[in-house]
Amino acid sequence: MSRSALLSHRMQFHCMAALALALTACTTSGHTAKAEPQASRFVIVRHAEKQSGDAATARPDDPALTDAGRERAVRLAASLVGDPVVAVYATPYRRTRDTASPTARMHGLQVSEYDPHQPASALVDALRTAHPHGTVLVVGHSNTVPAIASALCGCEIAPIGEDEYDHRHVIDIDRQGRARLGGSPAP
Repeated sequence: MSRSALLSHRMQFHCMAALALALTACTTSGHTAKAEPQASRFVIVRHAEKQSGDAATARPDDPALTDAGRERAVRLAASLVGDPVVAVYATPYRRTRDTASPTARMHGLQVSEYDPHQPASALVDALRTAHPHGTVLVVGHSNTVPAIASALCGCEIAPIGEDEYDHRHVIDIDRQGRARLGGSPAP
C-alpha cells in the first residue's frame, strides 16, 4: 500500500472514530441541553497546523497540513457533528480547505471559497445575508480570523500568533440580530 493510500486510510479511520465518539457522547449524555434561541452561529477558526514551506513543492507558499493538522481538522468536524451546519467557507489555500473539508463532508456540503484579502466587514455582511439560520464554519488565517470574528461580534478580538492553532471564536446571532461572542479552544 502506498504512503498516500495509507495516510488516506488512517485519516478515514480517525474521522470515523471521532464521529463515533461524538455521536456516543451526544446519545449517552443523559440530558438534553436547552438551546438558546438563535438565528445563526458562526464558528471562526484558523487553519490547522501546516507543514513548513518547502522549495521543492510546486507551491511553497501553499503548504499542506501536518499529521497533527489533519487530526485537528477531524476533531473540529467531530465537534460540530450535532450542529446544523449549513455552510463551510475557506480561503483558496490548501491548508484552509483541508481544515474545512472534514466538516463539509460530514454535513454533505461543499467548501465555499472566499477572498482573504477582502475587507472583513464585506465578508461578514455577505455571510450574515446568505446564512440567516444555522451554523456556518469559516476557516481563515492568523491575520484574518481576528478581524472576521470582530466584525461579526462588534467586539475586540486579540491577535493570533503565527504558532497558535487552538483558537475558536463562536458568535451567536439571535433573531433580533444581536451578536454574542462565545468560544472555546479549537479541538
